[in-house]
Amino acid sequence: MNKVYGDARSALAGLVKDGMTIMAGGFGLCGIPEALIEAIRD
Repeated sequence: MNKVYGDARSALAGLVKDGMTIMAGGFGLCGIPEALIEAIRD
């Protein structure tokens, strides 16, 4: 099983559904998961 993905969009494929609550950690600007947030938004 390969758990390494080329980008956030392919990692989230088939997992995200309407109404889900998503928690993502980070601290300050260096820890914000920007690619993850954008992939969820798109």
